[in-house]
Amino acid sequence: MSASGDLLSQVVEATSLPRSSVLAVLQLLEDGCTVPFIARYRKEATGNLDEVQIFAVRDVSELVAEREKRRSAILASLKDNGLWSSELEKTFMSAKTIAELEDLYLPFRPRRKTRASVALEKGLAPLADKIGKNQEPDLVLLQTFIDRAQGIADPESALQGGKDILAERLNEAPQLRKMLRELLVGKGEVETKKPRSVSEDSEFRDFWGKDETLKNIPGHRFLALMRGVKLGEVSLKLDLDFNLVQATYAVFLNLSVSQLCQSLQETIEDTWKRLTQPSLETEVLKLAKAKADADAVKIFERNLRELLLAPPLGQKVVLGVDPGLRTGCKVAVLSEQGNLLDHSVIFPMPSFGRQDEAKNTIRSLVSKHKVQAVAIGNGTGGRETYDFFRELSLGLPLVLISESGASVYSASEIAREEFPELDLTVRGAISIGRRLMDPLSEFVKIDPKAIGVGQYQHDVDQKLLKKHLDDVVSSCVNHVGVDVNTATKSILTYVSGLNSKLADAFLEYRKLHGPFRARSDFLKVKGIKEKVFEQSAGFLRVRGGNNPLDASAVHPESYGVVEKIAKHLALPIDQVIGHKQLGTLLRSQNNWGMGLQTFEDLLRELQKPGQDPRREFENVDFDPQIRSLEDLKEGQILNGVVTNVTAFGAFVDVGVHQDG
Repeated sequence: MSASGDLLSQVVEATSLPRSSVLAVLQLLEDGCTVPFIARYRKEATGNLDEVQIFAVRDVSELVAEREKRRSAILASLKDNGLWSSELEKTFMSAKTIAELEDLYLPFRPRRKTRASVALEKGLAPLADKIGKNQEPDLVLLQTFIDRAQGIADPESALQGGKDILAERLNEAPQLRKMLRELLVGKGEVETKKPRSVSEDSEFRDFWGKDETLKNIPGHRFLALMRGVKLGEVSLKLDLDFNLVQATYAVFLNLSVSQLCQSLQETIEDTWKRLTQPSLETEVLKLAKAKADADAVKIFERNLRELLLAPPLGQKVVLGVDPGLRTGCKVAVLSEQGNLLDHSVIFPMPSFGRQDEAKNTIRSLVSKHKVQAVAIGNGTGGRETYDFFRELSLGLPLVLISESGASVYSASEIAREEFPELDLTVRGAISIGRRLMDPLSEFVKIDPKAIGVGQYQHDVDQKLLKKHLDDVVSSCVNHVGVDVNTATKSILTYVSGLNSKLADAFLEYRKLHGPFRARSDFLKVKGIKEKVFEQSAGFLRVRGGNNPLDASAVHPESYGVVEKIAKHLALPIDQVIGHKQLGTLLRSQNNWGMGLQTFEDLLRELQKPGQDPRREFENVDFDPQIRSLEDLKEGQILNGVVTNVTAFGAFVDVGVHQDG
């Protein structure tokens, strides 16, 4: 989208960000730059906006584009139907929201025959005009409209036709609809009932018979409520105290409620109950759902980021264990690079009578492959398996690992491609082991929605959820950086500037030519042009290559500055990295022709090139005396792992197989 003045002003107003920063972001996005690239390598242009702010600019600009698309469609419809005028277009151009556009368009929508249109055909508009002026039609006037050929048999029929016309006019008055919508949002009451055909023991029974103000319902509870409505387990109505409704109509008509004539009072009641309340109820519930979705997605984003950026154990030989109470535990030994070395099945539960055999198998695998850590899935049988390994006294870290999405990965095409000959459960054990070594590299193989680190994930807008969770994965991948010579297709796909097709091209190049020796080799990959290289190169690491800078987050466009620094220090580049005088350079006024913020980032990276930004790994040992909920006592202080955070609380695993 072009960064027009109108778009720019609207995004600035919505985000409260500096105009120059918003303009720079819009131009960079239009030029094909990604959010991670802009946030890291274009700080001077944006005024040092972070990813959250840049995503906000992008999202608001997309909403504006959606509104403008709708505005154009409406104006085109008006022209096609011969309704357009320059004055009308001016009115539509003044609308600031899609809701305002739809309110303005309502009288012009193609429609089927209505009570009002029938009354208009019968010539009853003058009666609507009179009632609209708060003048009660008398019997003499009403009798003049009787026309049996037109179906107006008596004064009552004529009066009803006039009220029907006025009701439609009031329903289609944009300003009145806006006033009523705002009233419904702020003071609307949600009334819930039990549908007749629903069983008394429905899981949604706690929602029945509740009356509460819409704005006071927490987002997570609203999502649950709307799920019940969708399933037909809850009947819901959103309405207002009619005294408030009547007062709003009176204000719109520049009258007081006490001044309203009888026919106008009756028309107002009919308009609200028959026309306006049903349509506004749908609109306002949709708005509330969108807000609840947005809040839930934010929680997903935060939890997913924490999971993806969890501290990695690193390159160590790991034994991955997928617990099983009935079919035994699948175990897999992985090399420092995550490759499968060995696998087996053990039956550590006493019920099988094979504990000694299980102990011997584990000790043999640990000894044979010099295992350095054990990763145990935290699903069914996880705590029992953890206790079994604890009793073995292997002298190794024992880590309970989240199994979220493990079954999804095991049955996925990615897993089948990696291990076509292995059983699903063995693939699960491999995934559990790899999650300990490098959570990010393993979790990117799974659809973020399948990881289950949020609230009511199946109830929120799935398109919105996917978009934001993909943003989080991309942000995390590019924050950490990717070793281009060991990366899988799954993680390469999330690198700034790349996609599935380009990720395949990188893998194909590696297969044909061996490991990359320099970032400049990326330009030899099919489909990698200058723009893609610009967007991706800084996030791809070439370790042990020809240029030590290729293993860092220093972008190739800044290599010239590093060369100047090296010349100033009279040192080769590999000795500049980590040099003690870099701090002095940071404090100097000479930025070597580079913006200060980018220069500071450059020097920090040179001081600790390619450093993993994730926290150091720290294992959590569960209290061996805590085995079930009955073992928990008020006042105990226990080690635990936060597994999920929602709007209504955090879930903490303290080793009882029941997060709470």
